[in-house]
Amino acid sequence: MSMGLQDRGVAGAARALAWAAGAARGARLSTLIFHRVLREPDPIFPLELDARRFERLMRIVAAAFDVLPLHAATARLASGDLPPRALTISFDDGYADNHDVALPILQRLGLPATIFIATSFLDGGRMWNDTVIECVRRTRLERLDLAEFGLPVLPCGSAAERRRVIDQLLPVVKYRPPADREPLLQRLWVLCGQPALPQDLMMRSDQVRALPKAGIDVGAHTVHHPILRTLPDDEARAEMRGSRERLQQILDAPVALFAYPNGRPGTDYDDRHAAMARSLGFAAAVSTRPGVAKAGDDLFQLPRFTPWEPNPRRWAISLALSHVRG
Repeated sequence: MSMGLQDRGVAGAARALAWAAGAARGARLSTLIFHRVLREPDPIFPLELDARRFERLMRIVAAAFDVLPLHAATARLASGDLPPRALTISFDDGYADNHDVALPILQRLGLPATIFIATSFLDGGRMWNDTVIECVRRTRLERLDLAEFGLPVLPCGSAAERRRVIDQLLPVVKYRPPADREPLLQRLWVLCGQPALPQDLMMRSDQVRALPKAGIDVGAHTVHHPILRTLPDDEARAEMRGSRERLQQILDAPVALFAYPNGRPGTDYDDRHAAMARSLGFAAAVSTRPGVAKAGDDLFQLPRFTPWEPNPRRWAISLALSHVRG
């Protein structure tokens, strides 16, 4: 896939905006956050990135920004040595399509990235949200009685109806501790008719091991992907430490970066957890607070931002304006 004339024009405009922001207001760091990159579009989640759209976006990013590895960018942020158009790319959770679909695109374009991995789901596991999604996607029932979840009987015959069911179920499960989620997920599976669920959504250990050789940093993202503020401090610390230890065993190398699950400051984690990340020896940690990082910002609460624009040109301009406005 080559970049079309309009995309080249948008990339040039984004490049100029980002450079001007750095020159006028001081260097700043934008960090993109992604989760999945699908081979083909998903009818239930039509705005989820697929390979074709991801490559188009990454071609614009490569032309408009100075894309750095996150570990190098945070070091240069701390030292005041960032280039004007600095940007990093990150993925959360550890989906297999990050390795199988996104990685070849990044390699073709020479773009580094960081993948933050929740380790308990490696090698055949499945995240709780994907269990919800796949139960509803794969049920053969036309209606689901979800009274046990505090929801009414909901239709699920079409892709749009299934999406509405998923959107109502996810908040019911999200803020439960991991031990409380499992019985709920098991019950949902039964209510959906016990459909066969996929075992290959997340990366295998050998895929994780291959990432650094391909120019991809690996970061910790807890063991079970809990909302840290729902846990006692000792359990939160164990989740953070355990994820890094497992990844270091796989990689036989240090893991210096951390991402807070869900990542909203004050809601999903707070200053206690930032202090934990520092005391555990991480070099930096990222949130999902929108914005850009500037000199003097807390390296253990770095913002990340990805525009929710389906149109690639609007997406690029939105990203550039975020870089300008901070």
